[in-house]
Amino acid sequence: MTAWFVTGTDTGVGKSRFSAALLHALARSGQRCVGMKPIAAGAEPDVHGVLQNEDVVSLRAASNVQVPHALDNPYLLRDPVSPHIAAAREQVQIDVHLLRERFLQLQTLADAVVVEGAGGFCVPLSDSVTGADLAQALQLPVILVVGLRLGCLNHALLTKEAIAARGLRLAGWVANVIDPRMLQPQANLDYLAARLQAPLLAHWPWDPEAQPDQLTLTLPTDA
Repeated sequence: MTAWFVTGTDTGVGKSRFSAALLHALARSGQRCVGMKPIAAGAEPDVHGVLQNEDVVSLRAASNVQVPHALDNPYLLRDPVSPHIAAAREQVQIDVHLLRERFLQLQTLADAVVVEGAGGFCVPLSDSVTGADLAQALQLPVILVVGLRLGCLNHALLTKEAIAARGLRLAGWVANVIDPRMLQPQANLDYLAARLQAPLLAHWPWDPEAQPDQLTLTLPTDA
C-alpha cells in the first residue's frame, strides 16, 4: 500500500493537476489507485443540480477505482474561500478524525491513494485546526508542488520547514511554471533543488492547456 499527501506553496500552483497526473501514472504502472480530496471549497451545481468541484471531478476521472463520494470527498463546500470560512458559513465543523477514518477505508480499496490537500500546507480548516494537522493525522509522506513565480523560494522553504516540524517526510517536489514571465527560472530551480533535499518528480513548463494524462513525471518512492 502506498499513499502520499500532496500540498502546495499556495493555492493555484498546480496541486490538482499533479495529483491527477500522478494517478494516471500509477494506473499506467498497473496499480489500483484512487484520489482523495478531503476538503473541497468551491462548488457549483451541474446540469442536474448536484454540487461539483472541478478538482474532485479531475481526481475521480484519473482514478481507476471508483468509491462512494463520502470517502473520496467527505467535505464539499460551496464558497471558493479558505476552508475554515466556507465551513463556518455552512455551519459545518471539519473533523480531522473523520477524515482519517475515511482515508483508512480508502486504503482497503486500492493499492495507492493520492490525497490532495486544500490550499497551502497550513491553510486553516477551522479556528483551531489546519491542513498541517490533517497531514500529521494521516502520517503520509508529503509531495510539495512549487508554483514557479517570484516569491516561490521563500514559500517553498517555509513549507519545507513546516513539513519537517510536523515530523513528516518530504518525499518529492514538483516545479510547475505558473508565471511565464518569471525572470531567471533556472536559477530559482537550481536553488530549490539544492535545498529541498528531495527528488524532483516533475518540471513542467508554462502550458495551461496541458492535460494531466499527458504530463510526464517520476513516480515517488513507496511510502
